[in-house]
Amino acid sequence: MAFDYKKEYKEFYLPPKKPGMIEVPEMHFIAVNGKGDPNEPEGAYKAAIGMLYSIAFTIKMSYKGSHKIDGYFPYVVPPLEGLWKQRGGGAIDYAHKENFEWTSMIRLPEFVTKEEFDWAIMEASEKKKQDFSEVQFFTYDEGTCVQCMHIGSYDEEPETIRLMQAYLKEQGYAEDISDIRLHHEIYLSDPRKAAAEKLRTVIRHPVRKL
Repeated sequence: MAFDYKKEYKEFYLPPKKPGMIEVPEMHFIAVNGKGDPNEPEGAYKAAIGMLYSIAFTIKMSYKGSHKIDGYFPYVVPPLEGLWKQRGGGAIDYAHKENFEWTSMIRLPEFVTKEEFDWAIMEASEKKKQDFSEVQFFTYDEGTCVQCMHIGSYDEEPETIRLMQAYLKEQGYAEDISDIRLHHEIYLSDPRKAAAEKLRTVIRHPVRKL
């Protein structure tokens, strides 16, 4: 049976609908950085997601080819994730999505080294005749965070964030968002298939002790 990160690490991917604290270890990702409104039909965000999944499935299906990755095991490609900020800093303003700066990313299995990642980029580039130079091997060490399952549209996220902030205050913590510790979302639903009011998104914010 294929290893499913969502099921094996429920603490990271399936939190309750009430805020809670979590310690997030260092993880490696396939990542693309970009700017602009993620809802643009032919925009940079859509292109980034296409590149991410091309590399993710090149690695996942590598066992069928001649290139064998040491330590490979069958697995389900983890969910799409995103780190978000806006030019000028401060709280996310959902009314001005054109100002978003984002890192779109997919977690890599532990057996994928930088060398294997580079092989996947070369392999996908040759097979798809596409430029994947924007795709990066990205390491993110999040540390202590607050997180919560948000049910509903992305534009309604501020309501869940307010619950998270109130919880932090009760616990003696505060958000610690900066240029390197960012608003983090994990997408468990496909917005092309699920109704907006049923979308499931993990919202995670870095914190500091007061």
